[in-house]
Formats: sequence, structure tokens, C-alpha cells
Amino acid sequence: MELSTILALSLVVLLTVYIFLSWSKQHGNYLLPPGPPPIPLLGTPKYMDLRAATTNFQKLSQKYGSVFTIWKMSEPVVVLCGYETVKDALINHAEQFSARPIIPVMYISTKGYGINGPRWRSLRRFTMTSLRNFGMGKKTMEMRVLAESKYLIQAVSETEGKPFNPAMSLASAVGNIISSVLFGEHFDYQDKQLQELLSSTSRHIKGILSPLNTLCNIVPVLLNLPFIRQKVFKESKYIQTFVTKYIKQHKETLKPESPRDFIDYYLLKIKEAEHEMDSDFCDTSLLMMVVALLSAGTETTASTLKFSLVLMANYPEVQAKVQQEIDEVTKSRLPEIMDKPQLPYTNAVIHEIQRVLDLASTALFHAVTEDIKFRGYTIPKGAAVIPFLSSVLTDPSQWETPEVFNPGHFLTEEGQFRTRLAFMPFSAGKRVCLGENLARMELFLLFSALLQKFTFTLPPGTERQDSKSLNLNKVEIIASGQIRAVPRLSAK
Repeated sequence: MELSTILALSLVVLLTVYIFLSWSKQHGNYLLPPGPPPIPLLGTPKYMDLRAATTNFQKLSQKYGSVFTIWKMSEPVVVLCGYETVKDALINHAEQFSARPIIPVMYISTKGYGINGPRWRSLRRFTMTSLRNFGMGKKTMEMRVLAESKYLIQAVSETEGKPFNPAMSLASAVGNIISSVLFGEHFDYQDKQLQELLSSTSRHIKGILSPLNTLCNIVPVLLNLPFIRQKVFKESKYIQTFVTKYIKQHKETLKPESPRDFIDYYLLKIKEAEHEMDSDFCDTSLLMMVVALLSAGTETTASTLKFSLVLMANYPEVQAKVQQEIDEVTKSRLPEIMDKPQLPYTNAVIHEIQRVLDLASTALFHAVTEDIKFRGYTIPKGAAVIPFLSSVLTDPSQWETPEVFNPGHFLTEEGQFRTRLAFMPFSAGKRVCLGENLARMELFLLFSALLQKFTFTLPPGTERQDSKSLNLNKVEIIASGQIRAVPRLSAK
């Protein structure tokens, strides 16, 4: 072996020993959960790729239990599996598990002013209050969604029963709902500006777990390289530029006595707090909050709706039962929120679709706010934590047939809808999804309206798939899957 190779290996070993001794000196009294042994300097990079979390974390939990440790280089990351463990952390110990670790790509992108940054409490509180004032969860918001459902029905009608990909129409509908809330704008579905925004938003959300973003979060020094930095932040910068234009327009036309939308409410809050030193409410936090709400409020709900329609095409007997229930309750009018108690099967199907889809296998990283003894182990203050949501949605102790699409999971023996505590597609606790209530309303109203007006079928020559196969292929299905929308005679 050459001397240079020996020296290089020696340096690696010395650095590794130094890093782990430093960590041990700082955290030596902590009994971390077990886990796969880390590679010197690198940690456990295989398990930090969250795109493979479902497979990897299931195997690790079988070997190490419901709480285990993986490593981001020399930093421990604790993974929580199963309903009881995730509930214990996010609900029973909500405050202790409410922090976020600094995720370099996200922190730089938001300049520390995002909903997941250090100012999150005040920003989240104000945002939730403002959205409620603007109608979130109220009749006024329902009317917005119902109005948009008519545009969506028209767009689907124009396919004339031919095979089509509904992704863009669904994204346009959901995008219009959130944009009306944020900056009072409604776009035509064919508007090129809207289509580019939706495409950019989709790429931005998908890029969060891309190999490049993952690598930069592990080795943030890479973000100092201009070509990498440009690629990583390309989509977020596009969305920021789009939103900045509306903020500028709102500043020029703001009427304090009659705020029109979320941006107006926020601008008034900025003015109210302008005397404070280093206020949480400023132009930067406004920009980052609107970008976050626009991004998160479009892609996930649109993807869930797309998967819902494909699933119905693969389960025609379930679709027919939903349609029969809707017809009996609503007659010819569009389904409304007040109908939900009389549509238990429809409601159960929507919930089960979300459970089977399992759109986000892990919640965004949490961090503990203090040293905490948890399930027999000690987790040090600031340590990153990953709630493995897939393990909750498929926990065999909570679901009768966890691997099968079964609306009965959400129905009593009498056929009434029942809630399930292990239903956590929006996560849980203090960091539960900000847009959960809006997403639930959109899913119920848009899904019900579409099934009232159309029967969704597979294109000729396409074989039916079971829920497990659909879940395995969900990324491809959401991106390019084709279906047919056949107008229903009973809906005319």
C-alpha cells in the first residue's frame, strides 16, 4: 500500500475518532436508541435517503424496535415507528418534540423566516388566526371550494370521455382555491402563468427529498458552489418571484379598513409590529409564509385527488356505492359539508384512500427541545427526530387489514363513520399540517362532486390493480396515469 494511501486512511480514522469522541464527551451520559452502526465520518447515509424510508425503516424497526437511531454523519437522528410510539412523542410529549432541527437547504431558502424556522410559534399562531378570519373552516371557504368545483367539472367534461391525465386540472382547481385565499387571484385553467407555477411548485416539493437536496443537507458546504446552489434553489426562487409581484401590488392597493386576503392581513400585521426590534413580521416572513402555504396547499391535495380517481377506476364496485350514496342524499345539487354525516361511506372511502396512498411516509424532521427520557432511552436536546408516519398508517395493531384498501376501517358495524386515532396523514401534535382543515374540505367536496358527475374508468386495455400495486406505483400514477371520465346520466 502506498504511503499516500496509508496517510489518507490514517487521517480518516483520526477525524472519525475525534468526531465521535467529541460527541461522546458532550453526550456521553445519553443512552441513545440502538441502530445500525455508522460508517466513520459518513454516518448511515443509506438510511438518510428518505425516498426509501418505507422499506428501510420497516426493516430497521423489525431489528431494533419502535425507536432506533440512524446517523447524519456524526449527528444522531432518532426514528419513531408505530402508532403508540409516534403518539407518545407527538401528542403525549408534544412540547418536548415540537422543535425543528436546522435543515440547511430549507433554512437558507427561507432565510430563517419560514414556518419551520426559529420564529415558527408566532408565525404559525398568526397564520392560523388570519386564515380563520378569512373563512378557513367556515361557510365562506366552503363556497369558494364549491364554486371552484364547477370549473373543475367543466374542465373534466371537455375530455368527452376520452383517456386523459387529470393531474393539471386537479392542480389548477386546488391552486385556484389557495391562491384566492392568499392573494385574491383566480386563473383560467389554460393560463400559462398558472401552469408554470403549478409545475414549478410540483418540482419544488419533489425536490425536497431529491438526492442533491439530501446531500446538501448532510454536507451544507456544497451550497457554496454556485452551480449547485442555483440548481437547488431554482424552483423556490421562481415561486418567490411570482409571489413578490403580488405582494408589491397589494402594498400599492392596500385598504386597512377592508383587507381582501391573507397578504392584506399580513401587511397590516407588519405595520402594527413595525416599532418592534427584529420583529417576526416583516416582508421576508410574509414572502416565505405565502410561498410555503402556496406550495404545501397545492401539490399534496392535488396528488391525493389524482390517486383517488385512479383508485376508483380500479375499484368500480366501491365507486358505484359512493355514487349511490351521494345520489340518495344530494339528488342533483352538489354535495356540501353539511351532507358529510349523511355520507358515511363516502367519507370512509376518502379517509381510506389517504391511508392507503400514504403520501408522506415521514413527517418533516422534528427535534427535541430538551434532554428527554423516552421509552427507556435518553434523547439529547436538539437531536433530530423522524416520525415514520407510514408505520402508523399500516400499524397492524390499529388496522384490521393494513395492507388492503378497506373503507370498513372507518365504519362501524352499523355503517356509520368512525374516526381512528391512528389516522395521521397530516402528522399530529404542535406541528400538525397548517392546511389540514382546508385539505379535508377540498378532498371531500371535490371528490364528491366529481363522482356525482362522472364515472371514472380505466382506458381500454388497462388491467385493474390492487391497492398495494397502486401504492407501489403511486409516483408514476400521480405524474402520468390516465383515466376516462364518463358523464353519468343520473347527474344531469
